[in-house]
This record gives sequence, C-alpha cells and structure tokens, in this order.
Amino acid sequence: VQLQAFGGGLAQAGGFLRLSCATSGSILSINDMGWYRRAPGKERELVGSITRAGSTNYADSVKGRFTIFRVNAKNTMYLEMNSLKPEDTAVYYCNADIQSYDYKGVYWGQGTLVTVSS
Repeated sequence: VQLQAFGGGLAQAGGFLRLSCATSGSILSINDMGWYRRAPGKERELVGSITRAGSTNYADSVKGRFTIFRVNAKNTMYLEMNSLKPEDTAVYYCNADIQSYDYKGVYWGQGTLVTVSS
C-alpha cells in the first residue's frame, strides 16, 4: 500500500492550490484520512481530517479557507486551499488509516511542498 501526495507548488498570497492524496495497492477499505504540514523550523501540525462518511475537522488556522474532501470510489483525498497566506508555506503530508488484505494501520505519503509568496 502506498500514498502519494502531489499538487504542491508556488502560489501568491490570496491564491489557490489543490493537493491530492492518491493511494495504491491492495486496499480493502480506508477509514480516516488526514492532511498535515510542517513549516520551516516548526513541528508538524494537523491541517485537517476526514472520516469515511465525509465528516471533517480543521485546524483553527485554516478554517474557512481550506476544504478537505474525498472520493471513496477512487480512494483519493483532496485539499483545496483558498486565500493562501505566506504562513501556509510548508511541506504537506497526507495519511490514511487503511485496511489492506493483510494489515491494518496508518500509512503516510511523501510530502509535497507548498510555497506562498507575499
């Protein structure tokens, strides 16, 4: 099982980016999925998460600007980031609680860098 986050890049303050988290491998089901980020010189923090049913929660710093959704049929999760701020600059990671044919656990994707210029 693998996760891959992609879609990062350079955006201007006030701009928009959409990140994707794709999965591959022998997956039976995916429960909670989440986005995290690590800004330069800071600890990794939770951006937000989504249950299989679609319930979401967000960090206060991104509420009203970021939206997480998922397409269960594609085992894929997305992060839409609006009104970007320079402080959103970070490496963004996705994770997922996955039941595969022989293992259940949390998997992480590699990060994708988001840079927001002022």
